[in-house]
Amino acid sequence: MSIMSDWVLLGLIAALVVLLLLTIFGFVVYSGLFTEVVVSAGSPPVGNITLAYKFRVGPYGESGQLFTDGCSISSKLCSIGVYYDNPHTVPPEKCRFAIGRILSEGDTKPSEEQIKRFQKYGFKIFSFPAPSHVVMATFPFTTPLSIHLAVNRVHPALDTYIKERKLCAHPRIEIYKEDRIYFVCPLARQGDFYVPEMKELERKSRAAAAEAEDAQTDITGADTMSETSSISIEATTDSRDTSVATSILLPFPASRGREEADNRSEHSYSESGASGSSFEELDLEVTGDGEGAPGLLPDVGYTGNQEVTDKWTKEPIAAERGEE
Repeated sequence: MSIMSDWVLLGLIAALVVLLLLTIFGFVVYSGLFTEVVVSAGSPPVGNITLAYKFRVGPYGESGQLFTDGCSISSKLCSIGVYYDNPHTVPPEKCRFAIGRILSEGDTKPSEEQIKRFQKYGFKIFSFPAPSHVVMATFPFTTPLSIHLAVNRVHPALDTYIKERKLCAHPRIEIYKEDRIYFVCPLARQGDFYVPEMKELERKSRAAAAEAEDAQTDITGADTMSETSSISIEATTDSRDTSVATSILLPFPASRGREEADNRSEHSYSESGASGSSFEELDLEVTGDGEGAPGLLPDVGYTGNQEVTDKWTKEPIAAERGEE
């Protein structure tokens, strides 16, 4: 009798475990596990919007608290997140993003009460225009797990779509509206979607890059002039040695040798252009060997390439265009 009761107990436990696993599986499927991610380009799903936001620099994982802050003020409004940097290439502590709530959309204006309420808790107010063309995708927003599934499935699909078609689409905008998450990447006027804090950081970054480039140019130019001067001295010395050797070896009077030396001196001044060309060719050969001051140039090129990869296919002057 006791043996049968043990088997019954084990059977009930096994049934409960199976039911639990089926429940978890159903929950994950309902959250969008097997939802097909379709990326397309076209008209945006939203128009111009006014949002209350907070701007941060740091890991994107910290955005959850900002979403919570916005929801605690008004749970009826739609959430929005704007991500400016590619987390695969930019260190987490340097990623820039803005999180907030959409106060109004289209021709509707936000109420003064809403604006004051959000400003009271440190939010700032800004407006985005309606983008003309975007790369976009959607994902079901049925449970909190949908957010994690969407992040891990939609962003790789967007990356592939944009890379294959060589598009310039940024920043990444996520809009949580009713039971859908809209992923929107503007294809034009990207600077219009930069909040003021982001525009200021971009302005400082460009200024610092320009100063570094000027300093690098000055150093490279000084080294090149120094190397050219040393080559000129060596060439002059060799020329004089050659002149003396020629005057000794050739069967001409000493006066003839002086005349030829004087003629060479005159030609060296009058043919300075040709002499300069020969030095330029020598500099090019040195650059090809990777020696001397021109060897600094690959570092400059690498810096430029690094700046492009740090962002999601971003044009360097996108923010500046937006301000204009």
